[in-house]
Amino acid sequence: MTLQIKSFDEYKEVYKRSVEDPEGFWAEQASSFQWRKKWDKVLDWNFSEPNVNWFVGGKMNITENCLDRHLEERGDQVAILFEPNDPNEPAKEFTYKQLHAEVCKAANALRANGIEKGDRVCFYMPMVPELAIAVLACARIGAIHSVVFAGFSAQALADRINDASCKMVICSDYNNRGTKHIPVKKIVDDAMALGCDSIETILVHKNTGDSIEMVGGRDKWWHDEVEGQSTTCEAEEMDSEDMLFILYTSGSTGKPKGVVHTCGGYMVYTAFSFKNVFQYEEGDIYWCTADIGWITGHSYIVYGPLLAGATTVMFEGVPTYPDAGRFWQVCDKLKVNQFYTAPTAIRALMAQGDEWVEKYDLSSIKVLGSVGEPINEEAWEWYYDKVGKGNAPIVDTWWQTETGGIMISGLGSHSPMKPAHAGYPLPGIQPCLMDADGNELDGNDIEGLLCVKFPWPSMLRTTYGDHERCRLTYFSHFENKYFTGDGARRDADGMYRIIGRVDDVINVSGHRMGTAEVENAINEHPLVVESAVVGYPHDIKGQGIYAYVITSDPVDDEDVFRKELLKVVTKEIGPIAKPDKIQVVTGLPKTRSGKIMRRILRKVASGDTSNLGDTSTLLNPEIVEAIKSGALG
Repeated sequence: MTLQIKSFDEYKEVYKRSVEDPEGFWAEQASSFQWRKKWDKVLDWNFSEPNVNWFVGGKMNITENCLDRHLEERGDQVAILFEPNDPNEPAKEFTYKQLHAEVCKAANALRANGIEKGDRVCFYMPMVPELAIAVLACARIGAIHSVVFAGFSAQALADRINDASCKMVICSDYNNRGTKHIPVKKIVDDAMALGCDSIETILVHKNTGDSIEMVGGRDKWWHDEVEGQSTTCEAEEMDSEDMLFILYTSGSTGKPKGVVHTCGGYMVYTAFSFKNVFQYEEGDIYWCTADIGWITGHSYIVYGPLLAGATTVMFEGVPTYPDAGRFWQVCDKLKVNQFYTAPTAIRALMAQGDEWVEKYDLSSIKVLGSVGEPINEEAWEWYYDKVGKGNAPIVDTWWQTETGGIMISGLGSHSPMKPAHAGYPLPGIQPCLMDADGNELDGNDIEGLLCVKFPWPSMLRTTYGDHERCRLTYFSHFENKYFTGDGARRDADGMYRIIGRVDDVINVSGHRMGTAEVENAINEHPLVVESAVVGYPHDIKGQGIYAYVITSDPVDDEDVFRKELLKVVTKEIGPIAKPDKIQVVTGLPKTRSGKIMRRILRKVASGDTSNLGDTSTLLNPEIVEAIKSGALG
C-alpha cells in the first residue's frame, strides 16, 4: 500500500529520507502498484534539455491499477458517485466492478472505431460519468486523451484539436449547467467548420436527448457504439514513459501549450499525494468540485482517487444552482468526508451569506481543500469557521498543470496551518527560492522566485510537438531548476506562502509587493466581495497600484469608499501598499477555470486598450468593455 503519513514528526522523518535518497523513496512508493515488468532504473534526468525519465523500462497500464487490482477486494464498493445538475434527479453509482465493465466496453468501442495506441482523442464533454469512463478507456488501450473544458469556444477547441492532430472527438449533445442548456455538439460542429482535418470520427453521448445534427459517416452515437461490446478488454502494455495525456494550458504568447504527462511517474505521484494530502481512509466519501477539463479533475477526481481505491464524487452542476446552498446540501446528503474546491467558489458563496451553510449538517467533513490560486485570509477564515466548524483542517494546495500533482500543502490534520500559507513541500519535492540573478536564497523569512531543484515523478515531460518551448518556458531561467513562474515567501517557520505569478508582483518605489497581499487587505473591507490588483507605469514610483473592486452592494459615495479602502490597506500592510487608483467594477475578466485574466487588467490600467489580445476563452467577455469604459485615467 502507498505510504500514508500519520504525524508531523513522521512527515519530517519521511521528508528527510525522500530528499537524501529520492530514488529509494520513490521505488518504495512505486512497489505498491502492479507492474507487468519492473523498471531497470528508477530515474534518469537532466534539466538542461530537459529530459526526465522515471521508472525506466517499467511496463504497466494505469487502468489495471485504477480498476483491475481493486476488483477482488472492493469490487462492490462505489468507485464513482455521480451527482447530477438537477438536485431532484437521483445520484448514480458505479461500483469498481461496474466501472471496470463500462471502461472495457468503451475501450472496445474505441478500438472498433480505429483508435490505436498513440492516437490522440479529444474530449469536449460535461461532467458526466461517461467522461471519466471514456478517459479511462483511452488509457486502457494506450490512446492519449486530451480533455478540453466544455466551455471553450469553437476556435479554442479547433486550435487544441489541430495542435495534437486528434483522430476523434468525444462530446455530448447538450450540457446542463445550472439553468443553462449548452449546445455542446453545435460548438464541436463549428470547430470542425474551422478546419480539423485530422478528425475521422465524432462520438456523441446522448446527455439530454435534444435534437442535434449528425453528419453521416463521421458522427456516431456513443450508446450505439458501446452497446453490445464485451465487458473484458485486455489492457495495452505501456512503458512507464509512454504518453498518458495532453492537457492544454494558456501560454503567455496566447498559443496554448500542450502539457504532456506520462504513465508511470504520474500514477505513482497522484496516488501518493492524494492519500497524504487528503488523509483518505477506507470508506470515506471524497469530493473534488473541479471539472475534468482541468488538471485538478484529472489528478484528483479520476486518477488519484481510483488508484487509491477511493469513492470519488463527480458533480455536474454549479455551486449556486438551484441556490447558494448547493455544495453544502450535497456534502450533507452524501456525507462527504473530504471537500476540495477553489477560492473563487468560496468567496462567491461567502458573499451569499452564512445562512446557506448553516442550514446543513457538515459534521462528516474531515478535511477541506483549496486549489487554483492562493486563498486570501478572509476566505480561509470563513471556510475554516463556517464550513469546517473549526474542526476540519484546510489544505491550501499549491501545484500546477505542469507539476501533475500537489507540491506544497498540509497533510490533513498532521501538519501546522496558517491562513494563506500553502505550508510545507510534500515528500520528494525540493523547492528553492532564487533571486533574479540566479542565486539560491538560504534560510527562512525570505522571499524569492519559486523553483524546484530535483525532478519528481509526475512532472511534465514536454510541451506537445514543441520541446524547445518547454525548455524555454520552464528550464531556461535558472540552471538545473524548474521555474514555476511564481513568487513565494518562506516564513520564519519554513512554511511557504505563494505570493502569485511573478508578473503579479508589483515593485513600488523599490518595495516588492505581491498582488495577492494587497488584495487580501482590500478584501477585509466589509463591502468588498472580490478584488484584483495590478501594477501600472508610474512616473515617480516606477509602478503604481491599480485596484479593481467588486462590492456586494452599490456604493453611495465612491470617494468615501475609496478613503475607507486606503485606510484598510494602510492598516493591513502599510501606506506603501495603498492603491493609487481604485475602480469599482461589476465583474472581473475570468477564464472558465475561475482565474482572473490579469493581462487585460494590466493593459486597461496602463491606458493601452488598443490590443487586448484574445478574449474568446473568457467566461464573461462582455465585462471587458464595461471595465474599459469605467477606467480611471
